[in-house]
Amino acid sequence: MKIVIIGGTGLIGSRLAARLRASGHEVVQAAPKTGVDALTGEGLAEVMAGTAVVVDVSNSPSFADDAVMDFFVTSCRNLMAAESQAGIRHHVTLSIVGTDRLPDSGYMRAKVAQEAIVEASGVPHTIVRSTQFFEFLTAIADAGATAAGEIVLPAVLFQPIAADDVVEILAEIATNPPLNGRVEIAGPEKAPFARFVKPRIRAAGDGRTVRADRDAGYFGTKVDDGSLTPGASPRLGSTRFDAWLSRL
Repeated sequence: MKIVIIGGTGLIGSRLAARLRASGHEVVQAAPKTGVDALTGEGLAEVMAGTAVVVDVSNSPSFADDAVMDFFVTSCRNLMAAESQAGIRHHVTLSIVGTDRLPDSGYMRAKVAQEAIVEASGVPHTIVRSTQFFEFLTAIADAGATAAGEIVLPAVLFQPIAADDVVEILAEIATNPPLNGRVEIAGPEKAPFARFVKPRIRAAGDGRTVRADRDAGYFGTKVDDGSLTPGASPRLGSTRFDAWLSRL
């Protein structure tokens, strides 16, 4: 089966491509560097020829509110139009747990808009909302850094997942019939932010003080225990955080 991965050269896309090829699928890693640009529409019609499934794991190069909204809305509209024309049998979008619970976040608003375009497209689809990746923990630490040289994190619950587990679940979903709905995925452990961030930065030799604060934001957005954790019955990855950390 021919599967096109939009954002196919990134962290998730490159691993997903390898996983699907190992299962015998024909995979195209679509990205601007490979001649396919969903934002401009370049190469979309050509790459859709003979394609059964499209998996969109692309990300905006800018996180500024207007830029990220333009990226997800424009690229998704172009993508869904091309898929509708080509008769794609299953579109899979990788989104984020909590998108509709954080309206003050420009990034989350853009992901909500992206999901809405997919749902209205008429293309059979599955939207996979994932919690943040273990691989993103150092960026979370840096976002909480202060001028005083400490890291301040929200004192709320968090349930991150290993990128390889995201890939396994995406591969399974992409090669099965569309759900025409959403599924949430998360790691197997739920704990405060500091439980994950502090050991990760220590493993990298970072000795900055880590402090939890109920008033601290997540990339400038106020969060609570339900903001970034899944609802009832999520799909859980199998990789525990300490096991992932020990392999770095």
